[in-house]
Amino acid sequence: MKTREKKLQQIIDWAKANSDIRAVLLTSSLVNPYAPVDDFSDLDIEIVFEKMKPYESDKSWLELFGAPMSMVEEDETFFDGVHAMKMVLYEDLVKVDFKLYEKSEFIKEIKKDELPEDWDVGYKVLIDKDELTKNLKDPTYQSVMIKKPTTERFQQLMNDFWWDTTYVAKCLKREDIFYAKFMSEDVIRTDYLVPLLEWYIASENGWNNITTNKHGRLFKKYLSPDLWKRIEATFSGSSIEENWNALLAYADLFHEIGTDIARKLETSYPEEHESKVRKYLTMIKTQD
Repeated sequence: MKTREKKLQQIIDWAKANSDIRAVLLTSSLVNPYAPVDDFSDLDIEIVFEKMKPYESDKSWLELFGAPMSMVEEDETFFDGVHAMKMVLYEDLVKVDFKLYEKSEFIKEIKKDELPEDWDVGYKVLIDKDELTKNLKDPTYQSVMIKKPTTERFQQLMNDFWWDTTYVAKCLKREDIFYAKFMSEDVIRTDYLVPLLEWYIASENGWNNITTNKHGRLFKKYLSPDLWKRIEATFSGSSIEENWNALLAYADLFHEIGTDIARKLETSYPEEHESKVRKYLTMIKTQD
């Protein structure tokens, strides 16, 4: 994307000429070999200042790179005094997440035994006027890789899933669509289905350096068309009947993938628990 590349060069040129700035790093997807990149990918820029406060309190410098359309600012108190953030969407459609460091805090981060996650996912040093990054460890990219769950973690997720389906059922019977959606989308999909699919994909690839990016962005790439169609069935509209169908699609999916992962982990699958909860779901759905 030429517009993004042009903006990055503007930032670099400004930083080189600004004596208050001691280092600049590019991080995240644009420098992560495992991350998908397209025209909508952000610029994630970390800037190290001799004194950060003036740039944290004054945002006029952000207009040097274009006209901001929208912005979110988070001061250093939000990050325990380590850094501040200014996330800017420009009118040319390029989004830049600026992370602001005081030089002293940046040095503390570099000296940590383990590379902070923001750097472990990938970084590129664009400017370093004081050789601050000469001892910066190389990224391992492991913080974004799917980890094999323990037996306890797997069993807990399966137990929690079947437990929480009962909340969805009650809400649907009450026609309480807001809470039903909260449980099915915010809890079941995000907290249970996403990790379950991550484990399935990683297990199919030998648990070997597999990442599906944030919140399953790459799921479709790794899953068969048939399985993807069944996952799509867990999404529903606003009608109560559609949500019942989606809940039962969830149940079928968790049974299929859960039993597969249980076998691979050499642990048991909670067949009895599932049977009892499915009976409960049917009773609630058919109750007059």
